[in-house]
Amino acid sequence: MVKLKCVDYGFECDFVAEGEMQQVIDEFGHHTDEEHGIDYSKEALMQFILRKTT
Repeated sequence: MVKLKCVDYGFECDFVAEGEMQQVIDEFGHHTDEEHGIDYSKEALMQFILRKTT
C-alpha cells in the first residue's frame, strides 16, 4: 500500500491518496490536475512513490 499527500509536495491541501500503486497514481494525478492545475505524468507520480519508499 502506498500514500501520497498534497502537503508533502508544497500544497496547502489536506488531500491524501492511499491504496494500491495504480489507484494512488490515478487519484493523486486527477486531484492535482483538477484542484491545483498541475498535470503530473504517470511517470512523475511513480517517481514520487518510489522516492518515498526508498
